[in-house]
Amino acid sequence: MYCPAHFQEDRPAELLRLIAQFPLGTIVRHDADGLTADHVPLLFQPTPGGMGKLVGHVAKHNPLWQVPSDQELLVVFQGPSTYISPNWYATKQEAGKVVPTWNYAVVHAHCSLHAIHNPEQVRQVVTELTDQHEASQAHPWRVADAPSDYTDKLLANIVGIELRVHRMQGKWKVSQNQPKQNQQSVVQGLLSEGDDAQTQMASLVQARGGL
Repeated sequence: MYCPAHFQEDRPAELLRLIAQFPLGTIVRHDADGLTADHVPLLFQPTPGGMGKLVGHVAKHNPLWQVPSDQELLVVFQGPSTYISPNWYATKQEAGKVVPTWNYAVVHAHCSLHAIHNPEQVRQVVTELTDQHEASQAHPWRVADAPSDYTDKLLANIVGIELRVHRMQGKWKVSQNQPKQNQQSVVQGLLSEGDDAQTQMASLVQARGGL
């Protein structure tokens, strides 16, 4: 990924925070038909002495889990992103030398895949993913809430995947290349629009600009 130094994000805590907030990973691989992408919710787990792993599951008919363990895969996590209007730049009034752009935050994880077939391990993956995403519910749904014969049948048709992380790269393109007055006016413009993505981006611009 092309990433100028001022947009680079290397702090593990920031990378993992984005993955936790936007857990739908795009897993890109190269197979006999060329490049293929799958979209899979993933959960990061630390590993002793390693860079951690991403766990999830796919349908048994999905050939993704059959990728050789020595093949590198790219997993992309897309965070907040939004259009930035030239009208939001305070310096627009000075010389008009402003153009549109797009702000975004993204994490790329380079991984190797290992399939999980053990039924209890697959159940554990499903349970951990469910518990994470149900945590905000007033009455969280649990895997054990469904009849065991029903879940056993469903679990028999999926394969767990473990993506061992070899390296991660983050890019936060959030107006760092703009002067402070433009960063401040971009924040105001984003907040005036008011949707979730723009509000999240306003927070990133503020954090990176020290506003």
